[in-house]
Amino acid sequence: MPLKGRIEVNEYYCKACGLCIEHCPQGVIALSKDRFNAKGYHPAELIEAGCTGCGICTIVCPEAAITVYRAVKDKPEMA
Repeated sequence: MPLKGRIEVNEYYCKACGLCIEHCPQGVIALSKDRFNAKGYHPAELIEAGCTGCGICTIVCPEAAITVYRAVKDKPEMA
């Protein structure tokens, strides 16, 4: 089963540069079409399921506006 993750974008810091979109291997990040942040940019957002929590988006974000959360795998119980 593939890893599952999600991102949170701090809209205050996002400048809509698109680097997270360009580098997302799953293609699940896009700029918001209907929201603006305080600086007048369309912030990035998760647009569909499929995020694996790889963290590439947070590494390439020059504003450190993205936090990645990855689901924890259940450990098999020891008998």
